[in-house]
Amino acid sequence: METVPCDLCGSERCSLAYSMPDRLFHPQELFHVVECADCGLGFVNPRPSRAEMARFYPKAFYADFTENGDHHERRYREEARYLEDLERTLPQRRLLDVGCAGGDFPRLMKSRGWEVEGVEPFAEAADPGFPVHRVGFPEFAVDAPTYDAVTAWAVFEHVHDPKAHFAKASRVLKPGGRLVFLVTNFSSLASRRLFAEDVPRHLYFFTEPAVRRYLEAAGLELVRADYDNRIYSLPPRHWLHRGLRRAFGGELSWPTPATYQEYLEGTGRTRSAASLLRYCLFSPVSVLDRVLLPLIERVQIWRRTYGIVTYVARKPA
Repeated sequence: METVPCDLCGSERCSLAYSMPDRLFHPQELFHVVECADCGLGFVNPRPSRAEMARFYPKAFYADFTENGDHHERRYREEARYLEDLERTLPQRRLLDVGCAGGDFPRLMKSRGWEVEGVEPFAEAADPGFPVHRVGFPEFAVDAPTYDAVTAWAVFEHVHDPKAHFAKASRVLKPGGRLVFLVTNFSSLASRRLFAEDVPRHLYFFTEPAVRRYLEAAGLELVRADYDNRIYSLPPRHWLHRGLRRAFGGELSWPTPATYQEYLEGTGRTRSAASLLRYCLFSPVSVLDRVLLPLIERVQIWRRTYGIVTYVARKPA
């Protein structure tokens, strides 16, 4: 474990936002999410070192990419929409996908006429069909304007040094080139209050003002920010629990109320009409929370307070 200052502004002044365990693989280990008092960036502190992080990325972490192939194929098509206009205007175009995992998104873009490369220090694909550089992005050998687009889908929240990643993206983009990246929104209810982040794999938590500062420092311009769930979702589960607790002078804390699946696992029951009825009687607030969740999610998207944001930036020509 290592204690670090704020990656964005260098401040060592921060306050505790919340504490939670690694829900996926090491539930006995507790981590603290702090907020920088000077710029508002959120981050895990203290955090696992780079050498220690491999323990939090076992093979099971990547199983979702193969077990839910149809879902990911749909999101890859949504991701590709952010580059469609470049396909119409550039007869030859190069893409670098940072954190390419098994290489599915770059393969799709290759089929659409892009020359593609990937950077991926952890996950491996048997035969990705294009060059994949097995290093961290800041250590990537290319350091000159080379690519028309750089993409990073749910990557920058995982890295130890976001500032170095933004700076590297700026250096490898051609003038007029595009950086498209998706991160969680630390200003959202789901991220800041409802324990929806994947700690400690998520090390950094961004707000739009923080993203603007990162881009400005790297010499990039923010073009747009899309708050929606078309690619990934981060719904505000337990919003009703939190609202009721705050109304009566309390605050939602870890552990959060049990979902239906967690109720089944905790009681040893099987999924059935009878067990569902018991769960409804056991936790009526959770049932109402879940029923109204799609509406609350749509309201957050409309108000630009949703938990996921896709940013589009450009390098000035």
